[in-house]
Amino acid sequence: MSDSSFKRLPAPVAQHFLLVRQTRTSPSTIACMPRSKAADLAAPIQPLARAFFARDPRLVGRQLLGKILVRESGSTQLTARIVEVEAYLGLVDPAAHAAAGRTLRNAVLFGPPGYAYVYFIYGNHYCLNVSCEPEGQAGSVLFRALEPLSGAAAMARARKVQLNGPRDLPRLTSGPGRLSEAFSITRSRDNGVDLTSPASGLWIGDDGYRPGDICEAPRVGITKAAELPLRYFLLHNPFVSGRRTTHGNG
Repeated sequence: MSDSSFKRLPAPVAQHFLLVRQTRTSPSTIACMPRSKAADLAAPIQPLARAFFARDPRLVGRQLLGKILVRESGSTQLTARIVEVEAYLGLVDPAAHAAAGRTLRNAVLFGPPGYAYVYFIYGNHYCLNVSCEPEGQAGSVLFRALEPLSGAAAMARARKVQLNGPRDLPRLTSGPGRLSEAFSITRSRDNGVDLTSPASGLWIGDDGYRPGDICEAPRVGITKAAELPLRYFLLHNPFVSGRRTTHGNG
């Protein structure tokens, strides 16, 4: 966001985005935050607590990387590791669905943390988000890409994609629309479900995996507040959907 853009924003909003901008290490390079490269041995997937989501979406977004999205339907279980997300900051974020205030459509964002917010975009695909911040304060994280762990054949059927080898796997879950289709996520089925509860059939868990380097870059496919480095992804992961550079929309 340019200095002239800051001047056109209300003072509290401008100050907020100025603080966010100051977290960038360089305007021309990706900011990579070193994380432990040691991965714990795989363990049973434990659902994340609601308190995990009751925080700033920027913290939640970074810490969701490496966690697992789970879909359970009958005897079928799909699992995939979260490798790319975007944070949206509620009322102070011009690009957020909550920016205009609470409506029937976005009410989930203002409710308790840890719930699915699903919307339909471009007339052809759904996007999955999780609500953040304490109840009454809107914030969310958008899921942009996953790395399939189990159930790839079922994901391929849902996507109507033929798998001929490992190189085809990113076609399943690389991108918000693709991952929603692979997991059969729709607004009517999943909007408002509790992502902290396995009983919901769609939930987020932790198997003890610890990712390596986490990078941040501008969000993708938006025009408002497009320069803010609120997209987080795992460095070198082949399932990341957006470009790995801070130029343009990232």
